[in-house]
Amino acid sequence: MPVKLDIVKAYSNAEISLRISEALKRYADLLPASKSAKIVIKPNMNSNMNALTGNTTDLRLVGAVVKFLKDGGYRDITICEGTNSGFYRSGISVISRLAYDALGKHYGVKVVDLNYSKKVDIDFENGVKASVAKECVEADFFINMPKLKTHFEAGMSVCLKNLMGCLVGQENKKKTHLNLARNILNINKRLKPDLHIVDALIAMEGLGPTRGTPVRTGVVIIGTDPYLIDYVCSRIAEFDYKKVRTLNAAEERGLLTKDHKRFADSIDLKGTKRKFKEPIANSFASFIHSPKRQKYFLAVRNTALFNRLCSTKFFGSILFKTGLRQDNFIKEEMKFEGFSFKKELCKAGCTKCADYCPVGLSLPRDIEAKNNGCIGCQYCFLVCPTGAIGFKGKLGFMSEQLRQYEKITKEIA
Repeated sequence: MPVKLDIVKAYSNAEISLRISEALKRYADLLPASKSAKIVIKPNMNSNMNALTGNTTDLRLVGAVVKFLKDGGYRDITICEGTNSGFYRSGISVISRLAYDALGKHYGVKVVDLNYSKKVDIDFENGVKASVAKECVEADFFINMPKLKTHFEAGMSVCLKNLMGCLVGQENKKKTHLNLARNILNINKRLKPDLHIVDALIAMEGLGPTRGTPVRTGVVIIGTDPYLIDYVCSRIAEFDYKKVRTLNAAEERGLLTKDHKRFADSIDLKGTKRKFKEPIANSFASFIHSPKRQKYFLAVRNTALFNRLCSTKFFGSILFKTGLRQDNFIKEEMKFEGFSFKKELCKAGCTKCADYCPVGLSLPRDIEAKNNGCIGCQYCFLVCPTGAIGFKGKLGFMSEQLRQYEKITKEIA
C-alpha cells in the first residue's frame, strides 16, 4: 500500500472542520463500503485537563472527524477510551469532565469508557496476557486520535503510546509497565488502527503526559503508518527519536525502517517544527521511575496496602507533590450554570471564543442564550483574553486547571 501522510495546518474550529474534511477525502478509499460498519474513534483522555493544556485530544478535531463520517452516511460511530487508571480507580468520569459525553450527544454518536468493556486477551512479553477492549478488536474501521506530547516514561506519546487506552481497567494497564515499550508495540501489533489523526493543534512539551507545558503548533498529522507518523512527530518536536522508547524498540524489531526515516526526512516541515523541552522529572521521581528500578516500585505500588493509601487525599497529595504522581485526583465535580458576558470587556475583532467552540456556536452573541447548544466544555471561557466571558456555578475540579494553566492558555490561544 502506498504511504499516505498529510500535515494539515489549522487554527479555528471552522478551519479545522474544513481542512480535516478536505484531507479525509484523500483517504476515502480506505473507508468501509457499508454505511452500517462499526467505526471506532479512540482519542486521548489522559486526564481531566482539557485539550487547551496539551493533555487531551481537542474536541474540535474529534467533532470534525465525526461530522465528516456522519456526512458520509456512516451510522455506527463510537468514541471510546480507557481513561487514566487513577481517575477510573477514584470513580471520576474523565469522559464527562472533558465534555466528550456532551459532544457525543450533540452529534448523536456513542461514547464508551473502555475500562468497563468486554475483554479480548493479547500477548505481552514473557508470556504475560493482557486484555484489550472488544470494541477495538471488532471495529470495522478504527481511527486512532492521539495528542502529540512528551512523556517522562516513554519519551514521547503519539500514535503507538495512545493505544494503551484500549486496555481494560487498571489491572491490564499496569501489566504494560513490566516492559513498557515492547508491550506498547504488542498492543499495536494486535489492534492495527486503519487511520491515525494526531492532534498537534496545541501539543505538550516538558514533563508530560500531564504536567508539561502547552505549546501551539497548529497542525494535525494524518496517515496510515504509526511508526512513520511517530517518527515525523519527533522531527516536528525536534526530539531525538532514540529517546522515544517505543520508536527505539520499533527500530530494534525492524518495524521502524530506513525507508520510514528516508521518507520522513524528505518531508518539508518548514513552519511546523519547534524544539520541545524534554520530559525531565525531579531527581526523586527520576530515580524511582528509572527502568532499572521501576519493577521494584511496581511491586510495591501494586500491593493492596499501597492502593488503599493512594486512594486517600493525604497520601495522594504527597505523591503529587513529590512528582511520583502526575495527576491530582480532585473528586469535587464542576457545577456549570452557564456563562455571563460583559460586553464592555469584549475586545473588538477578537473571535477566539468562536474559534475554539467545538460545536460552532455563534459567539459571543449567543453566549448567554438559553438552550443554545452549549456542551459545557469551557473552551470559550478559558481562551477569552479579557475576562469578558465569566463562569457561573462552582468550578470544582476545574480550579486545578486554572491554577496550573489559566495564564498560558490565554497566551497561546
